[in-house]
Amino acid sequence: MQRLLDRQAVADVLSTYAASIDERDMPRYRALFEESVEVVGFGPEPLHGLEAWLDFVHAQLERFRSTQHMLGPQLTEIRGDRARARTDLQATHRMQQPKGELFILWATYQTDLLRSPGAEHGWKIVRHELIPRASQTTR
Repeated sequence: MQRLLDRQAVADVLSTYAASIDERDMPRYRALFEESVEVVGFGPEPLHGLEAWLDFVHAQLERFRSTQHMLGPQLTEIRGDRARARTDLQATHRMQQPKGELFILWATYQTDLLRSPGAEHGWKIVRHELIPRASQTTR
């Protein structure tokens, strides 16, 4: 039973990740990560530490009028106090400029989590990787 509860909690972390970005709820977004988080694939170099990641996210969000991150089913592996989730996503970004332009990304998140009893869902992200599959810009 604990395995099922852990799998659902990990899914809730990633659903909260998507919802808090789309709703621009940065305090809730921040709470999903360990301070020492490593983030890979969002730029040319990995980002180390929560502040570096949040600075990057804030800069990127300024480019978009709105976003919608739709997550697909997850493959989750639980090993004691550690978890790894593979999550497919389609992210639609409505650009600030040029007005009306959409950037659509199809990708996979590979996310490592650590059990964290004080966290909202009982887990925190310690490593997060974006693996792009395809993208399209439309007007």
